[in-house]
Amino acid sequence: MANSDAVSVPKNEDTPRGFAFGLTAYFLWGFLPLYMKAVAHISPVEVIAHRILWSVPIAGVVLLILGRTADVKRALRSPRTLLMAGLTAALISVNWGIYVWAIGAGRALDTALGYFINPLFSIFLGAVLLKEPLKPAQIAAIALAAIAVAILTIEAGTLPWVALALTFSWGFYAFFRKTLPVGPNQGFFLEVLLLTPVALGIMAYMQASGKAHFLSNNHDTLLLLASGIITAGPLMIYANGAKLLRLSTIGIMQYIAPTMIFLIAVFIFREPFGTARAIAFPLIWAALVIYSWPMLRALRKS
Repeated sequence: MANSDAVSVPKNEDTPRGFAFGLTAYFLWGFLPLYMKAVAHISPVEVIAHRILWSVPIAGVVLLILGRTADVKRALRSPRTLLMAGLTAALISVNWGIYVWAIGAGRALDTALGYFINPLFSIFLGAVLLKEPLKPAQIAAIALAAIAVAILTIEAGTLPWVALALTFSWGFYAFFRKTLPVGPNQGFFLEVLLLTPVALGIMAYMQASGKAHFLSNNHDTLLLLASGIITAGPLMIYANGAKLLRLSTIGIMQYIAPTMIFLIAVFIFREPFGTARAIAFPLIWAALVIYSWPMLRALRKS
């Protein structure tokens, strides 16, 4: 069996292993708002800097265990790979920054809306750019999801910039990350490595200006140190899954995380819950069931 972490051109198909990776990553991301709320008193810029910095050793250890460090050395000598990794690194850092700020600002429902919309954008990219065929049941699922997203958007009165920014930054990250000519774990290490100089600069400025929370007390220091595993874990799992799934499948699976974020926002953070969301929420889950059922049936037979 081929090593999925090796550099190869990804096949445009679904696999059971990819499905397992995807579910794990999205469930972990679903719980992420709880951590983000815990660091809400810390500047989002400082949080992002630590997410980047402490992800480097974790990703590096993974590569050492897998014996994939030679792939990183080759990637560092390839201008094309560095350019693409720089693009994905920029997209994911923008996504992280907006997300951290939004949770801390009490706009978790806006982030959920953004990630509800994003799968539709991913499916659009898959159909238009990768020519992924859609079956009738899948089209019906997408239609239900579109209705649900429309209801949520209408309730808000206007599409908030938080939702739009998260949709486009993550949607294009998923697209370019899938085609990055390097293994998934190597790619993540390369992204955070490229972002490390910026992260170190931010941390140096925060310390020099007296605004840093890191090392100011044990509680904040431990929270920021934990940002590495909290960041690297789900993203590296996702990166492995993205190579083994169709972009449209990834798009539908992304409903898991915003559904969990939505529940946390309403029942734990106590953000307002309206009638429109009570209608849209079941529609989104119905879309996920309709889309996933044929694939789950096929997996049972395989």
